[in-house]
Amino acid sequence: MDAIVFGNVTLDILCYPVNEVPRHESIAFEQVIVSPGGCGSNTAIGLAACGLPTGIVARTGSDDAADLLFRYWQRVGVDPRFVQRTTDLPTGTSVGLIDADFQPRFIHTSGANRQMTAAAIDPTALAAAGARFFHIAGFFVLPNLFEQVAEKLAVLRQLGITTSLDVVFNVRMDDPRLRSTLWAALPHLDYFIANQHEAFRLTGLEEPAAAATDLRRRGAQAVIIKLGAQGCYAASSNFNGLVPGVAVQVVDTTGAGDAFAAGLIAALARGQGLQAACQAGNQAGARICTRLGAIAAWIELPPEKPL
Repeated sequence: MDAIVFGNVTLDILCYPVNEVPRHESIAFEQVIVSPGGCGSNTAIGLAACGLPTGIVARTGSDDAADLLFRYWQRVGVDPRFVQRTTDLPTGTSVGLIDADFQPRFIHTSGANRQMTAAAIDPTALAAAGARFFHIAGFFVLPNLFEQVAEKLAVLRQLGITTSLDVVFNVRMDDPRLRSTLWAALPHLDYFIANQHEAFRLTGLEEPAAAATDLRRRGAQAVIIKLGAQGCYAASSNFNGLVPGVAVQVVDTTGAGDAFAAGLIAALARGQGLQAACQAGNQAGARICTRLGAIAAWIELPPEKPL
């Protein structure tokens, strides 16, 4: 395994279009997707689709939803040896209501993801599996990721493994314990990823370059701030600047950020520099937006096929 993704996994049920949800009436919609979801699964599937041997560290229930996740992972080539199944909680589930403007709103239960802590990260085992990259997907989505994160990342880097983290917006972004955990982790990250709103929430700075400078001051080696259709802003010791986005016909933005992370890491693994890797991330994020759901474009539209 060249890359290992640590993050939440869910069963996703995506409904389109749903613009309003009345309190006492039923509504109808036109399309539905039932598939694996969650930042960890989405990113791992994207990396595997990009041709990078990938494993995942996650928690699921011992239920039918978990069986579906494992079938998809087997189909795309994600190695699940570090996934633990529990009988205590069900597999996490998200119901996504996608409106006519292609923006999703989620109703979510964490389920077995509540048991995900840094204790599940075994640097020695990951290195033995061949990992060159370790990515935390959806830091703020994991409700109990408090202790040992910085320590685990430090050991991974000592073992020569490149580290990255994508924060992903959640109401828990303002939790002082999680903020403290994140700040402690930053000096042990090679790549820190956030979108513009997340970066603003973390730094109080609206301008991407200023926010990236602040986050690098806190210790991250490189900071990438996603700007949606405009692309991303990257800051490192070797490159600082805007990397333009890719224009596509948008169908659904669910999972675009996870796809960006997958494209970025896959390009870095191939030896590309930060600017080229950001271009690959933009391409991957745009690709996902052309299909309904977070992984459909990886399966229906291979990465080597032009948009």
